[in-house]
Amino acid sequence: VRLMESGGGSVQSGGSLRLTCRWSVYTTCMGWFRQVPGEGREGVAAIRGRLEFYSGPVKGRFTISRDEYSNLFLQMDNLKPEDTAMYYCAASHASMCDSDTIVLRSSTYLAWGQGTQVTVSS
Repeated sequence: VRLMESGGGSVQSGGSLRLTCRWSVYTTCMGWFRQVPGEGREGVAAIRGRLEFYSGPVKGRFTISRDEYSNLFLQMDNLKPEDTAMYYCAASHASMCDSDTIVLRSSTYLAWGQGTQVTVSS
């Protein structure tokens, strides 16, 4: 599975960005993660089939979706400076993410994109 993110950039606090991840092979589970230097990779949103999952800090502000043309999206609204990070998309098979408790764990995912930087200024 090959994944490629795009859509990162710099915005002011309260602004919006839409990230896109293009995949080469459909997988049941896909997710968006973010990472800042010196810290681990944090799961922010995931989709398993048609079910959506969000971490507490982004719930109500971010929306994950995908289309039938091999694209995974992350719509990010009301961005905050603490959302600044490198964002990665990831993919895994259904057998690896069949529990709601693990869909936002980085260890659940087998394939990763190269990342796209999001910077939010105050």
